Amino acid sequence: MNDLISLLETQKEQLDSLAGMLESELHLISTRDAEALTRVLQDKTDLLDKISVTDQTLKTTFERQNDPMSNDDVAGLFEQINHSLAQCKFRTEINQKAVEQGQLRLEHLRSLLLESRAKETMTYDKSGKPKGGTAGKGISA
Repeated sequence: MNDLISLLETQKEQLDSLAGMLESELHLISTRDAEALTRVLQDKTDLLDKISVTDQTLKTTFERQNDPMSNDDVAGLFEQINHSLAQCKFRTEINQKAVEQGQLRLEHLRSLLLESRAKETMTYDKSGKPKGGTAGKGISA
């Protein structure tokens, strides 16, 4: 039973650490610090791998126990872990929306730049209607 409790405590610590990383990730997304964001994403990937290993170990340890949920310590840790997991999912959704909003802003900026470039190259035909393209065939000396 002590092995199970120890593993559950480890998992809780890992999820709390993940929640902190997700908070940092959101800050870096909003400040557009690509280098630091890349480092945090790598750390987050490593932590998720560790969480996965802990999950597998927990599964086998849990299956070997005889009615582990009857232990109040185990039940309490499960409740804390589920709360931490819900927080991580919530923060992940927030980060996803922040990334999507950033992509929309970049797309809007891109379209403004393209529109601006198109206005710079606009010419008029014989009837006075606007026509896109270059102003002339170029200058030759």
